[in-house]
Amino acid sequence: MEGNKRWVSGDLRHPDRDPDRRQFVAEKQEPFGAILSCIDSRVPPELLFDTGLGDLYVMRTGGEAIGPVVTGSVEYGPMTSGTPLIVVLGHQRCGAIEAAYNSIRDGKPLPGNLEAIAKALRPAYEQAVRAGGADPVDAMARAQVTLTAADLRSNQDLAPLVKKGALAVVGAYYSLDTGKVEVLAGAPA
Repeated sequence: MEGNKRWVSGDLRHPDRDPDRRQFVAEKQEPFGAILSCIDSRVPPELLFDTGLGDLYVMRTGGEAIGPVVTGSVEYGPMTSGTPLIVVLGHQRCGAIEAAYNSIRDGKPLPGNLEAIAKALRPAYEQAVRAGGADPVDAMARAQVTLTAADLRSNQDLAPLVKKGALAVVGAYYSLDTGKVEVLAGAPA
């Protein structure tokens, strides 16, 4: 979050982005966090958290949709090298969320494999519809974050790490307008 404060203020340090760092991580990596975020080109985790090479494991899917391969990718850091943090990062004006919302609402499947994303996002859609509100797409984006973070937190392999305090799984939301990341759920004590 300190890196995000630098991103918002424009006081960037661009840490760990030089040939010395490249050499240092060439043989071994020990990222301090794993980020599951959207594929959106406006939401690059390494930049908006002002981090560098070897600092983060980053997985990106449309609307933070998960399945076995993505979940396994998220599990990799905590289960192999003790990475202590997972952040599920949604964002404002998410195109994948909006497309899924409209598809589900209108009963019109998305083309190709995009429909798999819509199906994965259905629980967030249902939660957003139940909650109501002025901006159901934004509510769905936030619901997707909290549902995915809760799912990872209770995952059979990650839950023991969470329980003993070795892993925090945080749901967060990025504002395209301000650059600020807001923690929604799971912040470590």
